[in-house]
Amino acid sequence: MAVYGGIQAHELERWLNALTNAAYDRRCPLSKVHGGNARARTARQDLLYIANAFRSGQQSREDNALALGRWCESYLTEAEWYILAGAHHKADTAESAPESLSAEALRQHRVG
Repeated sequence: MAVYGGIQAHELERWLNALTNAAYDRRCPLSKVHGGNARARTARQDLLYIANAFRSGQQSREDNALALGRWCESYLTEAEWYILAGAHHKADTAESAPESLSAEALRQHRVG
C-alpha cells in the first residue's frame, strides 16, 4: 500500500493507465519527476516494467498493486498523489501560479 492511501488490486489498470499518461505528459510535474531527466527516465522505465508485468500476467494483481504503491511512494509528492486520487488536500490550495498550471494538467489524469 502506498503511504498516501493505497492502490487496490481491482483499480490497478486504471492507475497504470493514468500514471503512464501523466508520466509522458510534458505539462505534468511527473514528466520531470523531482530530480532531473535521469530520474524521470528511471521512473518511466519502472512504471512500464510494472505495467508489462501486470499485462503479461507475470505477477498477481496484488503484487502489482504493491509494486505500483511503492512506485508512487518513490516518485510522487503527497500533493500529486491527492490530485491523482481525486481527493481534496490542503496543499492544493497553497499552490503558486506555475504549480497550478501543472496541477491542472495532472488533474486530467486523475483516477478518483
